Amino acid sequence: MGLSEVFRALGESALNELLRHVSLGKLRAFQLYEPLKIRMHVRKLNAETLRNSGPRLWPRLAEGDEDLARDLAQAILVSNLEMVQAVLDFLGLPHRDGFFEKDLEASQYLTEGWQQRVWERFRGEYPEALLLFYINHLAQELAKAEEVFSPSAA
Repeated sequence: MGLSEVFRALGESALNELLRHVSLGKLRAFQLYEPLKIRMHVRKLNAETLRNSGPRLWPRLAEGDEDLARDLAQAILVSNLEMVQAVLDFLGLPHRDGFFEKDLEASQYLTEGWQQRVWERFRGEYPEALLLFYINHLAQELAKAEEVFSPSAA
């Protein structure tokens, strides 16, 4: 499962919601501003551009543009490191300020039902689209999930 599949499964309205949770300051701090601007094919990247870019980005994600999906995912997650850290702490996953080692063996932390447990613990504390996106991103990144998690299907 690729990240574009996660975006597609969550839907265009979730993409629009996720774009509203991107912080331009965090993008600059993590040196993601210029790469995202280029990947989005925009001359100027600001809050309005982000809010209005969903309809232009959606077809590219629907077609499976993994580079765009990866860059958007990074932008969304670094903009919401507080949530990332809270989820990783809840799961007991070792990390440094929300970033874990790429070769981390996560099976001991991502035990049966972990996605539903995270959903139940943090739902209401963070926007649903954001939480679902991170659960699925984590599942794709660490557990090599083949299917997108949906709490109603769990």
